[in-house]
Amino acid sequence: MTIKKVRKAVFPVAGLGTRFLPATKAMPKEMLTVVDKPLIQYAVEEALEAGIEQIIFVTGRGKAALEDHFDISYELETTMRERGKSLSSIESIRQQPGSPVYVRQQEPLGLGHAVWCAREIVGDEPFAVLLPDELMVGSPNFTAQMVNAYNKIGGNVIGALEVADEETSKYGIISPGKVDGRLTEVTALVEKPAKGTSPSNLMIPGRYILQPEVMRILDAKETGAGGEIQLTDAMAQMIGRQPFHGFTFDGDRYDCGGKEGFIQANLALALAREDIGPAVRSFAARLLG
Repeated sequence: MTIKKVRKAVFPVAGLGTRFLPATKAMPKEMLTVVDKPLIQYAVEEALEAGIEQIIFVTGRGKAALEDHFDISYELETTMRERGKSLSSIESIRQQPGSPVYVRQQEPLGLGHAVWCAREIVGDEPFAVLLPDELMVGSPNFTAQMVNAYNKIGGNVIGALEVADEETSKYGIISPGKVDGRLTEVTALVEKPAKGTSPSNLMIPGRYILQPEVMRILDAKETGAGGEIQLTDAMAQMIGRQPFHGFTFDGDRYDCGGKEGFIQANLALALAREDIGPAVRSFAARLLG
């Protein structure tokens, strides 16, 4: 079996971020910062560290700040140079010419539709999908761990994370088969199962490595939960046709799509920093004391 290298990653970033209004009224939710970096930068760095070569953003209206973030900033860079300031904090952000690639999702029709919008750029290659709302912290990072597993077994590899039984109705859930270490055979997938009907408590935390055949399934534009085109439903149709596994992350996950997780991520990453960690820890102790 020939296993093609995963070179491309799709980032669905067309969402409106309504859960963070008014902060996201004029700013993309992916540009919300955890300490001093926007969420989208964490996700892009994760992909690049995992060996991804081409970044594909599926955007919508009002995302200009996101696009500008990965471009040259002439005024800022010139001023910093003239004042003798180091560019080290921003020089790694800019991507190579021709990457990232931006495509538009004109209507919010679901995650499956967003991924499908990148079909012409993905072509006939396996590809990763990263949801920037999900901030993953680990070494090696989550995508790198998944790529390592994929390089051994091929097929489709999706993230897997255990959640409490009462939370399974919020997520796409895995029906598990054989378990081999951190790898779990996927026998079925269900999107947001009704409470009490979930086949397991293994949810899909926003990381995927998929074969290009999923795009052909998404061509049908079939709607599922919430009247949206669900990526989970399309993936479910590939089970049995191709190898399909879940990979459990060795690290920490922060759901930055919600305010609680976003604040937790800021606190956790701030405490881990050598430059500001001691001051933040001291402040938190006083606050809680």
